[in-house]
Formats: sequence, C-alpha cells, structure tokens
Amino acid sequence: MVGLKEELLKSIWHAFTALDLDRSGKVLSHNLCTVLNVPHDPVALEEHFRDDDEGPVSNQGYMPYLNKFILEKVQGNFDKVEFNRMCWTLCAKKNLSKSPLLISDEDAFKVWVIFNFLSEDKYPLIIVPEEIEYLLKKITEAMGAGWQQEQFDHYKIALNTSREGLSAWELIDLIGSGQFSKGMDRQTVSMAINEVFNELILDVLKQGYMLKKGHKRKNWMERWFVLKPNIISYYVSEDLKDKKGDIILDGNCCVEALPDKDGKKCLFLIKCLDKTFEISASDKKKKQEWIQAIQSTVSLLRAGSPPPHKEARQKRKELRQKLLAEQEELERQMKELQAANENKQKELETVRKQLEAAAARAAEEEKKRLQTQVELQDRFSLELEREKMVRQKMEEQVAQKSSELEQYLQRVRELEEMYKQLQEALEDEKQARQDEETVRKLQARLLEEETAKRAELEKWHLQQQQTIQMTEAEKQELENQRMMKEQALQVAMEQLKQLELERKEALEQYEEVKKKLETAANNTKSWKDKVAHHEGLIRLIEPGSKNPHLITNWGPAAFTEAELEERQRSWKGKKATSE
Repeated sequence: MVGLKEELLKSIWHAFTALDLDRSGKVLSHNLCTVLNVPHDPVALEEHFRDDDEGPVSNQGYMPYLNKFILEKVQGNFDKVEFNRMCWTLCAKKNLSKSPLLISDEDAFKVWVIFNFLSEDKYPLIIVPEEIEYLLKKITEAMGAGWQQEQFDHYKIALNTSREGLSAWELIDLIGSGQFSKGMDRQTVSMAINEVFNELILDVLKQGYMLKKGHKRKNWMERWFVLKPNIISYYVSEDLKDKKGDIILDGNCCVEALPDKDGKKCLFLIKCLDKTFEISASDKKKKQEWIQAIQSTVSLLRAGSPPPHKEARQKRKELRQKLLAEQEELERQMKELQAANENKQKELETVRKQLEAAAARAAEEEKKRLQTQVELQDRFSLELEREKMVRQKMEEQVAQKSSELEQYLQRVRELEEMYKQLQEALEDEKQARQDEETVRKLQARLLEEETAKRAELEKWHLQQQQTIQMTEAEKQELENQRMMKEQALQVAMEQLKQLELERKEALEQYEEVKKKLETAANNTKSWKDKVAHHEGLIRLIEPGSKNPHLITNWGPAAFTEAELEERQRSWKGKKATSE
C-alpha cells in the first residue's frame, strides 16, 4: 500500500499544483473520491478548511486531509488509467507545450503516466538522466530501431551541466520532438509508447494472439492474451473491449509443452488448481516465449517478488541511492581528506617554516661560527702579531734599557761633574751674598750720616728763622751768622752731594752685586733643573737657614745688631748734645 500511495501522490501532485482557484482542493477531493471509489465526506472537508475558505488551499493544508480522508481509504479496486486520466485532465491544459509535437495527446498522456512511475520520490518531481535513458531505450527497442548511445551521451552531458533532470512536460517535449526517433513515423512511435505504457504501467508482461481450446465445446478459438503478474486475461480482439475470461496465476500453477495433436501445433498447457488451459501458439518461437514468460511469472509469485520492470526500477533506484550515498560518502571522505590535507598542508607549512627557521638559524649559527672562527683567527693572528711586536718591543726595550743604562752611567758621571760645578756656583753665590752684605752695610752708614746732616740742616734752618725775627742789629749779626751758616750750609750741601754721589756709587755697586747674585741664583736654578731632570739622583746642597734679618729703612739685613746698637748710642748722644 505504501508503493501504491506514492504512485497516487505523484499524479495528485501534478493535478493539485495546476489548480489555482479558491476551493479547488474541494473539487479535486470530490473527483479523487469518485475515481478511487472512496466515500466522499464533504463535512470533514468543510471542517478541515473552515479557517481557509477564502484563499487558495496550501499544500501544507491539503496534504493532511488527503492522507487521512482519501489515501488511507484506498483499497486498490479502482481503474489506474481512469485515475491518471482525471489528474492529467486537470494539469495538461496548463502545462502541456503549445508547440506542435510528433506524438498525439493520448501518447503524451501515456508518457506523463510513465514519468510518474519512473520519477524520483521527491518534489518537485523530476526524472533523472538514467531513467530517461532507460525509457528512451525501451521505446527505441519497441520501434525496432538501434539505440544511439553516443547521441544520448552528448544530450546527457548537456543536461547534467544545467540541472539534475527533466520535468514531465520537458520529457513529453523531448519524446515529441523526435530527437531520438528520427526516421520513424507517428504510428510507429505511438505503438512503441503504447507498448512501453502497457509494460510499465499496466504491468503487461506479454500479449499476443493465440488459439485456446474451449472447456465445453472443445473447439479452438483465436483470442488476444494479456499476461500480467498474477493473471492472464484473454479478449476477443486487441482492443480489449470484449473480455472472455481470466486465468488466475499463483505459485501452484505450472506450464508444460504438449506434443502436436488434432492438427494443432505449438501446443502448451497451463495447469491451475481447478482448471487446465490448452493453448496453441503461432510458431515454436512464440510458444517458447510464452512458456518462458509464464514460468517466470509463476516463479515471481512463488518468491513473492514484484514484476520484472518494477524490480528493475527498484534496483536502479537502490543503485542510484547507493551511488548517491557512495558519492556523498566519497564527498564526505574527500572533504575529510581535503580538511586533513589542508591540516597536513598547514602542518607541512608549519614544519616548512620551522625547517626554514631552523635552516635560517643554522645558517645564522654557521655564519656566526664562521665569523667567530674568522674573528678568532684574526684575533689569534693579531695576538701573534702583538706578541711578535711585544717581543720586538721587549728586545728593543732591552736594547734601549742597555742604552739607557749607558746613558744613565754617563749621566751619573755628568751629574758628578755638575755637582762639582754646582758647589763652585754655590761658593760664588756665597761670596756674592757676602759682597752684597758689605755694600748694604756701607749704604746704611752713608744713609745714617745723610740723615744726621739733614737733621742738622733742619736745625740750622730753624735757628735762621728765629734769627730773622730779631732786631736789625741782631739781624745784621744774624745775617752775618747766616752767611756763615750759609757757607757752612754750602759746605754741608757739598758734603751732602758728596754723600749722594757716594750713595749712588754704593747703589751701583749694590746693583752689580745684585746682578751677580741673580746670575748665581739663575745658575743655581739651572743646576737644580738639571738635577731634577736627571731623576733627582743627587740632592742639591743649599745654604743653610740664616738668622732673622733686621729690617731698616735701608732694607733687610742692612746692619748687624752690633752696628745698630752702636748707631743707636751715637744718635742718643747727638740728641742729648743738641738739647
């Protein structure tokens, strides 16, 4: 019942999708109940579509009703051709091509019914290229023509590039275009379509004229026999209008060949439980074909298998499903392989990058190692050169030290000579200092005498001033005394000039002694520098420290303490006398 339900749904789907008027589901339901011999329940239909009475009936709304109230009640006691023709009538006008076809409307109807049988069990309905090839082969064989495989392969390639398959109306256009029936007339094509229709749709396994022996009169009458999966019907003629009887087949039936008798040839016997039927074929070939066909049918009944064309269709579908599953599995595996390959590629890329990085690091390390080796070699070479240079320098230094030692000894000898000269220079300096001291003493004495003369002159001047203030007599006397004093002053002035000259001479002598002392000091400094330059090997001998010098207006160390005390006593005596 499930297979029957699927076959019915395909025809109903065409009819339902072609209707676009309101309440069309109700009209279709009424017609379906009529052709399928199902009681019609308008109340249930009205109740089901109560909320959707004004708009077009949707597929989602109609299918539950169709399954519940119609298809579940189908018993199989209906005319399939009449059912398909009703659905065809509802959809053909809208969908059938308006362009002229090489087949009649009746042939187009049969192709449409065959399409529903061979199409896939998914909507919208299509027939795949494998089933198209199967149908076209059957029609070509029925026409007695040769199958053009190469032509169909080109068509299949063009079809596969655009879509998965053809709709019913496209299949009708393909067969009606004569693309695969070139050279055949319309009648031949129509007969071929009818033969394929009978086999695939009406389950006609074999048909043809044969002679049948009557059960009552025992006469032989020509009848049109039609073999189906569980029955053999026989008619007066091939138009199937006047049916004469049926031979019910089951697993207990058998068929046997009979020898010729009563002038009849090519005889065979069909044994059933209650009856036996003697039949005469036209020739031995027809006899053998019929015997083989009936035996195959009985074998299928015993095995509970469907008719050959349905079994072949089921196998082709299973094969396609298997191929599809294998293809999907292959695609899945390909995706997994692709994903794994991508992962491997990523891993390889990562490994490659790691290898490149490792190679780069190795190259960098090798470069560094070579650079380090070169640097070490350069450093080693430099150290060797440096050691050579150091060794050479050390040799040079040894030679230089030897030379310096000679020079040092020479310097020691020179310093000893210089020391002797320095002692002489120190003696000269000592003598110069003694001469300077003598000159200073002389200079101090002259200065002291000059100071006394000046004091005396000042005293005389004061006395002269006092004398001026006296009387004229006294003034004359004073004048005389002044003249005398002037003369004495003149003499004193001359003595003072003489003292000045002597002082200048003493200064000149002092300058000469000073120059000598500076020369001696310079010589001493020069000797000090030379001694310091010669690494201070000899410590200069300098004069010892002197006693503190006395400082007078003539300068430091002009007098000794004894001379100063003597002069002090002289000054005090002169001062006492003047007072």
